[in-house]
Amino acid sequence: MSDAFAHRYPIINRFIFERGWIEIGADEYSMSFIRALDPGGMVWEGEQFYATLDDALADLERGLAQWLKEMAGTDDG
Repeated sequence: MSDAFAHRYPIINRFIFERGWIEIGADEYSMSFIRALDPGGMVWEGEQFYATLDDALADLERGLAQWLKEMAGTDDG
């Protein structure tokens, strides 16, 4: 990941390098446009449509922050 991406989306960056992966685009298994998964399965799933890719990534950043806070017991992202 570029430093610019890591700076703009630090939680996504951390998630990808420490926990799992993200998928972007609809597929036959999910109606969401963007989702985050780890070895245990689906961690977060976004909306079906977004106006821009940046909107989708911003939603993922917020969603992963909430997930980390609730499930991983952290509050620092």
